[in-house]
Amino acid sequence: MEIGISTFVETTPDVRTGEVISHAQRIREVVEEIVLADQVGLDVFGVGEHHREDYAASSPAVILAAAASQTKNIRLTSAVTVLSSADPIRVFQDFATLDGISNGRAEIMAGRGSFIESFPLFGYDLRDYEELFDEKLDLLLKLQTSEKITWSGKHRPAIENLGVYPRPVQKPLPIWIGSGGNQESVVRAGLLGLPLVLAIIGGSPLHFAPLVELYKKAAEHAGHDSSKLKVASHSHGFIADDTETAADKFFPPTQYAMNKLGKERGWGSYNRSSFDAARSFEGALYVGDADTVAEKIIHLRKNVGIERFMLHVPVGTMPHKDVMRAIELLGTKVAPKVKEEVARWKSVQ
Repeated sequence: MEIGISTFVETTPDVRTGEVISHAQRIREVVEEIVLADQVGLDVFGVGEHHREDYAASSPAVILAAAASQTKNIRLTSAVTVLSSADPIRVFQDFATLDGISNGRAEIMAGRGSFIESFPLFGYDLRDYEELFDEKLDLLLKLQTSEKITWSGKHRPAIENLGVYPRPVQKPLPIWIGSGGNQESVVRAGLLGLPLVLAIIGGSPLHFAPLVELYKKAAEHAGHDSSKLKVASHSHGFIADDTETAADKFFPPTQYAMNKLGKERGWGSYNRSSFDAARSFEGALYVGDADTVAEKIIHLRKNVGIERFMLHVPVGTMPHKDVMRAIELLGTKVAPKVKEEVARWKSVQ
């Protein structure tokens, strides 16, 4: 069982002061958060790609590389790379470079992305949304296995027996598929034999269990050993020394961020009652003290089969010291309890 963090490097206004942190400062803070996550023994840190004012990480590989030379063990991944609007060759080169700097700790989490700002920015048509991802994933997977490639497609110039460098330390460089939970993306990942990351950010996490089963069935249908394929989750949450403090600190910035997105996407208003329902034992928010969060992660592991859990913190801007404390508690209190219980549970199966 792996435990880690994911972030979008948010720069929304501080709900207490109205101050908007600069992109540069927030990027430096995230590097500090990655270093601390490594020091407290967490397994993985993910940075998500966005191209808008309220998120500072348009280039996750660069941020991860800044932390790579200051860390020793933690795995470093995008969360996600918006592959549809990227050049797969450049993505592979960036993460192969990160793999070299970190001596074999880089990963790519490829996804279509739930935000669309990158499409007009890089000259892509949203009408090609599905086709772009399928074609570019095909090219990325060829890069994973071959130094020299020959490839042709509709949305990128053809390549004829050209080498792509540098080569990564890991053989192969891990590529995960990020999914919001639709059946088509889950089946695609299974058929390709790629590890899967599910964004479990609403409803009951247990509702994702059938998707995990579907994923494994698709993998087995395609001849892959499903027992060797990992399933991860990315879930919003926050940890403090006591549960009420955690809830009271996490709710205001989360409400601001969710309502801002809600206005863009036509969602209903996000209020304290919906927040409190989501942080119940069966809900999708992992908010509370260390014991509360650990028990929810164990519940997810036992009932859905998640083998990597990534706590997405924060959702909206929070004081850096509070985020650092949450990371410290996740690494020193939550992760050991979860791993001990999972090991005990597996030993008696």
